Amino acid sequence: MTDSVAVLGKSLDSKEAVAPPALPVSRRPESVLVVVHTPAADVLLLKRRDPFAFWQSVTGSLDAGELHATTAVRELFEETGFRDEGEMIDSGVCRTFTIDPRWLDRYPPGVSTNQEHAWTYRVPDVCEVELCLQEHTEYRWVPIDEAIEMVWSWTNKDALERLRRELS
Repeated sequence: MTDSVAVLGKSLDSKEAVAPPALPVSRRPESVLVVVHTPAADVLLLKRRDPFAFWQSVTGSLDAGELHATTAVRELFEETGFRDEGEMIDSGVCRTFTIDPRWLDRYPPGVSTNQEHAWTYRVPDVCEVELCLQEHTEYRWVPIDEAIEMVWSWTNKDALERLRRELS
């Protein structure tokens, strides 16, 4: 018995060199967090699909050369379908956090922290969301106190707690 495998119709011995698959482009260790809310303090949460299921606000990494304001608008649209239903506000808060080990392979070697810019997006009332099913499995509008308990990351909790103080 020989160790061989068919690749595109060609049989290769296991000893022959086979190029590894191309690695995805590494993420930039800078991101945005966009808390979507109503004046009545109802908050939109999205249930993340990978690498495990958890609740969060809109998030996303900055693309090369992209400003965090542009990323906030892009991610909001990609994850919710929202374009001009509300008002985007830069909170002026930037947090640095240690990247969870489950995500480290998405970043360049040696990168262990991420800088996150916090934004809010105020909509007049709860509304339907065009969920990005590649990233999320469901969404919910919940009171802000409940949202603080539901979200996974400390930065998301902190952003929600700041928003609660601002709205009260």
